[in-house]
Amino acid sequence: MSDKIFQAIEFAQSAHRGQYRKGTKLPYIIHPLGVMEILLRENAPEEVVIAGILHDTLEDTATTAEELEQNFGKRVKELVLAATEPEHDAPWETRKQHTIEFIKNIADEEVLLLSCADKLHNLNSMIEDYARIGDELWHRFKRGKNEQKWYYEALAKAYTSHNLPHPIFKEYSHKVDQFFAY
Repeated sequence: MSDKIFQAIEFAQSAHRGQYRKGTKLPYIIHPLGVMEILLRENAPEEVVIAGILHDTLEDTATTAEELEQNFGKRVKELVLAATEPEHDAPWETRKQHTIEFIKNIADEEVLLLSCADKLHNLNSMIEDYARIGDELWHRFKRGKNEQKWYYEALAKAYTSHNLPHPIFKEYSHKVDQFFAY
């Protein structure tokens, strides 16, 4: 791994210090590192890997887009902005519908990789937690199982509609089908 990737890890660790994964005692940094691992496995370009590490800094920390550009360059900033939900105060359904439409109609291949790695890591965490705590899992989220199912299935359709060669999109779709089939 390059020095820039290690710099991004340190930056994200500092930015997310004191934060935890929703409903757990796990340090939040586990998620960006999980996204990084998926992107590395997919042989994503370095800027996409770095954006994966930093993808929640604009949404969940005091980090600014200017700081990202200064430290990691314009493309990383653009990728992180693309992965950041606009109007953080908008209703959940509005934000999720925006993401689905963006993935379907606007996102380029690198943004699709970044977004899918993020959602795949979240899905993997949900699968693990469901095996451990069952339906209690759904109480962690702003919306319950049916709404989560709608969102994850809509994203699976949007990702696979692009017919890109990366295995991550089929993996995500397959896991969504398996997880929400019960």
